[in-house]
This record gives sequence, C-alpha cells and structure tokens, in this order.
Amino acid sequence: MGLFDKAKKAAQQAQEAFAQPQQGDGRVHVQGAGGMINPAVIGGPSTSSVASDDPIWQPINGISLQEYADIARVAQVRGVTDEAGMIAIAQERGRDPADTKAALDGWVQRMGQSMAVGQQFRKFLGY
Repeated sequence: MGLFDKAKKAAQQAQEAFAQPQQGDGRVHVQGAGGMINPAVIGGPSTSSVASDDPIWQPINGISLQEYADIARVAQVRGVTDEAGMIAIAQERGRDPADTKAALDGWVQRMGQSMAVGQQFRKFLGY
C-alpha cells in the first residue's frame, strides 16, 4: 500500500465529517463522534478535541498538514499512488526528499493518533 493510500485510509478512518473549530474555544473537535467510544482506548485514533495550538498541528520538517494535502491533491490529479511519486512532487516544490519522507510518515502517524488530524487532512483535500 502506497503512502497516499495509507494517508487516505487514515483520513477515512476519521469519518466523513470534518474537524471544525467551535466558537472561539481554540480547539479542533471531531465531528460525528458524539456518543461513540473513543477508539484510543484500544489503540485507535482518538476522538478527543485537540487545541489549535497543540504540537500535533506543527509542521514536520517544515511541511504543514496543508502542504501535505496540497501534495496529495497534485498526486491525485497526476495519478500518483506511491510514496516515491509524492516525494518527487514535493521535490519539484523545493523540498528535500529525506525531509519529505519523514513528514509524510509523520503526518500518517499523527492521523493514526487523532481523528481530528485525519478530518482536517480530508478538509484540506476538499472532501
């Protein structure tokens, strides 16, 4: 399974709804998770709200979640389905391949930790 497929799967696990900041509380909330048991108790991604200034949102090697989604969107348009192709797209944008690999892996890992990250990724992709 390619990195893009992993990211898409992680984001899909974060449900179809998007993370939306609620009125001024400075947190990103997982939409559609009300009443469900938090999967984090069994090793899945957390449904807990995440503060907008939480370190989980910080860029990885300079690549933000928004930029990762931009790269993924270009990959979709070009029919790129593997990590090497995504790294090449990032390299076209001036990104170092090693930094990009670490960032792509890191964002997938963060999506596996928090549904809010996956939902935000899907929002940036336009879903």
